[in-house]
Amino acid sequence: MRRPKLHEVPVIRKVGVVRSVPSLRGKRCLVTGGGSGIGAGIARVLAKHGASVAVLGRRKAPLQKITAELRAAGVEAAAVVADVTDRKAMARAVGRASKALGGLDVLVNNAGIGGPNGCALPGPDRWHEIVRTNLDGVFFATTAALPHLPDGGRIVSISSVLGRFGVPGYTAYCASKHGVLGFTKALALELAPRRITVNAICPGWVDTDMAAAGMQLMADGLGIDFEQARKQAMAAVPLGRILQPEEVGELVAWLCSPAASGMTGQGLSHCGGQVMW
Repeated sequence: MRRPKLHEVPVIRKVGVVRSVPSLRGKRCLVTGGGSGIGAGIARVLAKHGASVAVLGRRKAPLQKITAELRAAGVEAAAVVADVTDRKAMARAVGRASKALGGLDVLVNNAGIGGPNGCALPGPDRWHEIVRTNLDGVFFATTAALPHLPDGGRIVSISSVLGRFGVPGYTAYCASKHGVLGFTKALALELAPRRITVNAICPGWVDTDMAAAGMQLMADGLGIDFEQARKQAMAAVPLGRILQPEEVGELVAWLCSPAASGMTGQGLSHCGGQVMW
């Protein structure tokens, strides 16, 4: 039988609009650390794709601001004040969030703090503060949310490119973000029978106050001004630019969508090419 030539092969054209992220309408999402920075960007994007959103954090004012913004856009939103380092408080707070939204389908573990920690190099003794927030907080939020999540639910945790490699002076931060990836892999196996997917995102430089503080520390340590430090930081990013919080939010939204139902136990680097695996 003669094989058809390329120009003889019929072309199948799709008609209609192809959405980059399937609708999250009807999904109920809890975002820790949702009052500012990456967390606020995630909350906005989830809401844009149709989800109802509860934001959790320590400071009431930023939470009220983001929920007011979402409600003004016609989205169901709730604010819950709690500290992720307090396990008992988190159990109560997640319960309040679930009640406010009528249940939970998605947990986004975003709450975290940055900064240096003294070890072999001089620096502030912040080991317990950083690890308690960045790693214990993920565990406390997750264990509090699990009784509320249905089979087929989603858990997405925000790690960092510093969960992929080390930076001198940042032992606590690197250890905690590496820990988030290990937690993600083990929990994915534990929850696989319930079809709850568990994934992590490793952002690089994102345009937030925390990133600006990190660049200022870099500037102070090198004896240069902030703009020079920012240019030096971007020089280490192959794409040469800083990400916006909403870009991280779009990846979270995809992981929460039906399109990602077969992905679990993964750490996805979203960093402009800082890490390539």
